[in-house]
Amino acid sequence: MENIKQQTLKSIALEHHEVIPVLEKYSLDFCCRGGKTLTEVCLEKDLDISSLIEEMQQAAPVKAQMPFTEMNAEQLISFILIHHHFYVKNSIPTIYNHIEKVVTKHGDKYPNMQQVLQLFTAVREELLPHMQKEEMILFPRIKELVTSVENNDQQVFAPGFIDGPVLVMETEHDNAGQLMFAIRDLTNHYTAPETACTTHKVCLEELKAFEEDLHQHVHIENNILFPMAKKMMEV
Repeated sequence: MENIKQQTLKSIALEHHEVIPVLEKYSLDFCCRGGKTLTEVCLEKDLDISSLIEEMQQAAPVKAQMPFTEMNAEQLISFILIHHHFYVKNSIPTIYNHIEKVVTKHGDKYPNMQQVLQLFTAVREELLPHMQKEEMILFPRIKELVTSVENNDQQVFAPGFIDGPVLVMETEHDNAGQLMFAIRDLTNHYTAPETACTTHKVCLEELKAFEEDLHQHVHIENNILFPMAKKMMEV
């Protein structure tokens, strides 16, 4: 975020869409009046620019390559909860509101965005209960299994103890992935039209980041955590 003080709200929103909730918190219009710099609007609204930038930096995710294959089940679960579940729960309302705003104001001009809204609504309805099932059912079962293996207590688990919920989770992963693929296809790989407003451009960037996060989430679970849990069932 170098030189962000002199960047326009529009450019900040486009380059750092993860800080948009901070802009909206202080009613900083990055869409219709996005040509003003951060310094200008802070002066107009009597906001402490240093504190605002610090809040933006805290909102921006730290991207680091994690050694997922070297992590144990409990570490993987913690990573999923802290990074993916937290991100999804916070991102869905923001993205939904932005798509809805585009549809309300420009739906006639961009009918594909009406379809995107319907699809993302389906994504929301798929993922929110999905995460709840992971948090309330599957993850506690995996942790119980870990404890049993570590203590070597020879506890006998029912055949579907892990396989049952895992099958449900994998199916829901596939459903959410197909919905996001349809959104990507409808938006030409999240490419904004030349005449699109800033909110339109921003929500496409948000959708792109959302799909990327979903891919990592699914990879960690389907390819690392779930096989690890199934292997422990065989011990």
